[in-house]
Amino acid sequence: MDKYLIVGLGNPGAEYANTRHNTGFMILDAFAKASNIVFEDKRYGYVAETTLRGRKLILLKPTTYMNLSGNAVRYWLNKENIDESRLLVIVDDLSLPLGSLRLKGKGSAGTHNGLGHIQQLIGQAYARLRVGIGNDYPMGGQVDYVLGDFTSDEMLVMQPAFETAQDIIRSFVLAGVNITMNQFNKKPGKAEKSGTSGKPGESGTSEKSEEPGKTS
Repeated sequence: MDKYLIVGLGNPGAEYANTRHNTGFMILDAFAKASNIVFEDKRYGYVAETTLRGRKLILLKPTTYMNLSGNAVRYWLNKENIDESRLLVIVDDLSLPLGSLRLKGKGSAGTHNGLGHIQQLIGQAYARLRVGIGNDYPMGGQVDYVLGDFTSDEMLVMQPAFETAQDIIRSFVLAGVNITMNQFNKKPGKAEKSGTSGKPGESGTSEKSEEPGKTS
């Protein structure tokens, strides 16, 4: 049976549960709920398993904290003998407007610390789904913004994105990354070119996500 590793990035703990930086966790939670499966606390992360038309999906929410996400990803790839071509990492992105989705088959980590650590350990040749969280924060407020909870108005925008992200996961597994990119990636409109806050040039999440000393 072909196996796929689907990773949602975030930080463990109730205090981070609804934060923008935990978008990856939230999408996998929604996918697990729709699939009627539950996560179990295992090495380096919360893990759930399901099948889709003869393919096995392993869902992983790393418990390493964001900046050491690569440890969990590398461990589960090796443990389950999964090729990197069947890895999908879901991550929040400040450079995309709220609720926007961008799938890429490979590429650099940009300034996202979670992707950066994964890249250090396994390279760049894996698919990643970037989910826009906007960048509506004052200068110097990036950390508070990404570690802040989604507002109720923001969640009205994010909920359809969470549902579409689940469709992207299914399509990635069944049809592959290229077909899925062609189907789901949309050309940016005017609002998406400049971001939600009108601050062009800002991209990724360059600040550290975890609290000092919280690395494992």
